[in-house]
Amino acid sequence: MKSKLITFISTIFFATTCTISAAEIEVLGAEATKKLNLPFSEAVAVGDMLYLSGQIGTKPGEAVVVKGGIEAETRQTMKNIFRILRKYGSSPEKIVKCTIFLADMDEWGAMNVAYIEALGEHRPARSALGANGLALNSKVEIECMAVR
Repeated sequence: MKSKLITFISTIFFATTCTISAAEIEVLGAEATKKLNLPFSEAVAVGDMLYLSGQIGTKPGEAVVVKGGIEAETRQTMKNIFRILRKYGSSPEKIVKCTIFLADMDEWGAMNVAYIEALGEHRPARSALGANGLALNSKVEIECMAVR
C-alpha cells in the first residue's frame, strides 16, 4: 500500500510540475519532409530534448532505399540520424534512447554490426522489435531521442 501511495503522489507531483506550453515545442525540418510529401517533421525539440522521427536507409532528399541489404540500410539510417542530430545542435554521443524496427527479426545480428560500427563505444538505451512492413519496404527503421 505504501508503494502505491508513493507512486500516486509522484505521479501527481510530476503532472503538476511538468507542464509544457506550445511555445516550448519546436517542430524542426518540416520543410525538408514536405518536399518529399511526408506528413511529419525531421524532429521535435522540447527544451533540450530532441525527438527524431523514424529514419530509414534513404539518401537525403530521396525516397529510395539504398541497395545492399540490412547492413547497408542500417549504415545509411545511422548517417541520416547523425545528420539530423548535428543539424539541430546535438551529436551521436548525446543519443539517450533508440527504438529499432526490423522487417525481419532474423536480421537483428547483421543490423547490430552496422549499428555498433556507427555508435562506437556509445551505448544508448535501446529497444528492438519486429514490424510487419516498413516504409518503402525498408528492412530497418530507427527513431532516437537525444539531448542538445
